[in-house]
Amino acid sequence: MAASSDLVTGTLFAVVGRSGAGKDSVMNYARAALAGDDGVLFVRRVISRPADSQGEDHEPVTGDQFRRQLAEGAFCAAWDAHGLHYGIPMHVLDHVGAGGIAIVNGSRQALDRLFDRFAHIQVVEIVAAPDVIAARLAARGRETNEEIAARLRRSVPAYRGADAAIAIDNSGPLAVAGDALVGLIGARLSGTVARPRAALTNPD
Repeated sequence: MAASSDLVTGTLFAVVGRSGAGKDSVMNYARAALAGDDGVLFVRRVISRPADSQGEDHEPVTGDQFRRQLAEGAFCAAWDAHGLHYGIPMHVLDHVGAGGIAIVNGSRQALDRLFDRFAHIQVVEIVAAPDVIAARLAARGRETNEEIAARLRRSVPAYRGADAAIAIDNSGPLAVAGDALVGLIGARLSGTVARPRAALTNPD
C-alpha cells in the first residue's frame, strides 16, 4: 500500500447497502485493518440519536444541537432519514481535498448531496443473498417474519453513482468481504482504478 504522502487524488468512499447486508461489519473490519494510515479516514457521522454500543459509532447530538451545528456550517453534507438528522463533519471535505481517502457510512438518499460536495466519489454497495439477509434480520428480533419478507421484496431504487458502483458480496465469511473493501481502498491509494460494478463475490 502506498504511503500517505504518495496520495495524488482524494476520494470519498460512500458505502451503502440494505439492512442486513452487513455494511457496518464490513466497514469495521476495514477500519481495523487500515488503522494507523493517516491518509485514510473512517468518518464518524453526527446523528441525532443517543449512543448505542450495538450500532454505529457516531457523534450523538439532540435535534436542537444538530440544527444549531447545521446553521453554524459544521457539516459538508447533511440529510434527514427515518426521523433522524445525519451530518458529515466539514473536516472530511478538507481531508479529501488535501488528497486523503475518506470512508463514510452512506445512504442512497444522501448521495446527491455528497456528489455535490466531493469531486471524487466511489460508491460501494454491500450486498448479500436474500436468505442470508433474512437470517440476520430475524436474529436481530426487531421485525416479524412477514415484515422481513416484505422488506426483501422491495426493489432497490435507482441512485446517483450506481453506474460506477462496486458491489461487495457479504454472504459468506466477513473476512472475505472485509478484505475486498480493504483492497479497493488500497487500490485507490496506489492509484489503481477499480472496475465499475465489479461484483467481488464471497466463496461458499
